[in-house]
Amino acid sequence: MEMKDLIAGFRETATASVADAVDKITGRKGYLDQAIKPRINDKKIVGPAVTVLEGPTDEFVPPQHALDAIDESEPGSVIVISIAGDANVAVWGGLMTAGAVANKHEGAVLDGAVRDITEIRRDYDFPVFARSSSPGTTLGRHKTLDANVSVPIGDVIVHPGDIIVGDIDGVVVVPIGKAEEILEMAREIDVREAEQAKLIMQAGSLREGLAKYGRI
Repeated sequence: MEMKDLIAGFRETATASVADAVDKITGRKGYLDQAIKPRINDKKIVGPAVTVLEGPTDEFVPPQHALDAIDESEPGSVIVISIAGDANVAVWGGLMTAGAVANKHEGAVLDGAVRDITEIRRDYDFPVFARSSSPGTTLGRHKTLDANVSVPIGDVIVHPGDIIVGDIDGVVVVPIGKAEEILEMAREIDVREAEQAKLIMQAGSLREGLAKYGRI
């Protein structure tokens, strides 16, 4: 299945169903920490991950790998920045958002903080999922070390090209090598749960409505 078809499929599938399918097919958790949530709007994002790794420093240097990734990545990418969960440092702000919008990216997922939230909401309405918000800069604290490498976001490893699915439920990382299988199962879960909901309403009972499929 081509990437555009995978993206269209995941966009139409419940994020919770995707998380369940990742659990079952890979045998490990694929959803990110609950603290990483939408900070700008409630838009759903689906797209391939472009990863950036940051680490501590006392140098005052720009986040060059992130800036390059924004300008050089394909439209529709999700910029994923790993910073070891430092919630007190903003790895994304208004200028990076302007660059992402200019390059037609899908969204950003941050293991740290976002800043310039008022500006981003007002001028761009660009989806940013972040661990926190903070006015603090990375300058003199962190620098970018590499891009398009495997990075940790909490206890989940994100590989370049993995499909990121995020909405108000949270963010799920779909391993690209299992994406088609995961999408198929997630769609099946959506169909089954819609039927379960219908049966519950018809029966007027949660237990009776679930009986056809067993436990949740």
